[in-house]
Amino acid sequence: MINRLAIFGATGDLSARYLLPGLAALRAAGHLDEEFEVLGSDRSDWTSEQFRFWAAAQLERHGDASPADARKAITASARFHRADVTDPVDVASAIAGDEPLVVYLALPPALFSSAVSALDRAKLPAGSRIVLEKPFGEDLNSAVELNRQLSEVVPEDAVFRVDHFLAMTTVENVLGARLANRMLEALWNSAHIAEVDIVWDEQLALEGRAGYYDGAGALKDMVQNHLLQLLCLVAMEPPISLGERDLRDRKVDVLRSVRPLTDNDVVHRTRRARYGAGRVDGHDVPAYVDEQGVDPDRGTETFAEIELELDSWRWAGTRFRLRSGKALGRNRKEVTVRFRPVPHVPFGHSGEVLPNVLRFGLEPESLALDLTGTGSRARTFAPLTLTAEMAAADLPPYGRLLLDVLTGNPALSIRGDEAEEAWRLLEPVLSAWSRDLIPLQEYPAGSDGPSPARPGG
Repeated sequence: MINRLAIFGATGDLSARYLLPGLAALRAAGHLDEEFEVLGSDRSDWTSEQFRFWAAAQLERHGDASPADARKAITASARFHRADVTDPVDVASAIAGDEPLVVYLALPPALFSSAVSALDRAKLPAGSRIVLEKPFGEDLNSAVELNRQLSEVVPEDAVFRVDHFLAMTTVENVLGARLANRMLEALWNSAHIAEVDIVWDEQLALEGRAGYYDGAGALKDMVQNHLLQLLCLVAMEPPISLGERDLRDRKVDVLRSVRPLTDNDVVHRTRRARYGAGRVDGHDVPAYVDEQGVDPDRGTETFAEIELELDSWRWAGTRFRLRSGKALGRNRKEVTVRFRPVPHVPFGHSGEVLPNVLRFGLEPESLALDLTGTGSRARTFAPLTLTAEMAAADLPPYGRLLLDVLTGNPALSIRGDEAEEAWRLLEPVLSAWSRDLIPLQEYPAGSDGPSPARPGG
């Protein structure tokens, strides 16, 4: 296990809200040694003492689920070095030492290439690892180039293209429900499943993230990485094991099986929109174009939806819908599996017989199955929902993610070819949207989103 973690972009939101609390959770669970060090770096003109003071405040605010002694241990282990992550001399000074370390690039994606170049010239110690947050590149070409750069610095198994979605307990339960239950796996195909919705709808609006979000939008921010990762877990063939190679191979197979989208497909199977002024959860929300830092001429979408079909024996005929939106009226974060209706309902019964629906709640974590049962009166049908309480996770998602990185387990990180396949899949959508083949709709903040009718449909 590596005992040094260098965070470039150490005073940013990612470090404050997720990385430091994740480390505190690891410390509380006994996963970190006394010798563990946090090396913070960015352009802030801070001393190590100032960084520790800031880190303590962030852990008080975001990491209070961990005991005070664990938080204090993380704060005490931290030191700071002012550095320009694109400058090899600064980077070499920030990571000085012969022992291997994990370098976490908690940076805007636009800086990844320059940062990796600087790390290459700074000469990382042997055995070191590099972590990159999503999105990995801006498009297919940039992803290919970034993979090439990384291959010159560290081996592929030392590159962690992380997605904290894959560290969620419920996401793992998707695999567990499928692969450890004969009943479900026997039904897990297009003969029984009509469609799958993978949804991340949130009430949260821009919340001061224009610097990143306005250059990305919902398609790149959520669909290209997070939701495609969930698609892979739902649709993959059973792997031989959950080891690095077997799991990742099957995920890539799913992306390769997605039917390529033509311009006509994009027109009829995708939607894009951005929120206008409205009220969310009792609070006024300005229109996206009026948010501070937004360039209205970019045409950035805050809502994206795409329907996909897989050309495979298992899934031919099933529709997969991926959707994500901001500033919506309710939070809906789930994988919904809709089964086909039964072929015959016995004569003489009344009441609606709805198709079975299996829901994996992502946040909060839950599991529910919608069935049809008997009603209160004889010979009637009525809906019935079975729910299960999920066991509390031993670690938060970023704690699990950091543990995998520090111990060198890349099974749940994204392999280079998988990152490229995800971009290749969405290239036709990005191209068609850039040519305005799909109009940019608008929906009021606090609503259910844009009209279900597609402009091209």
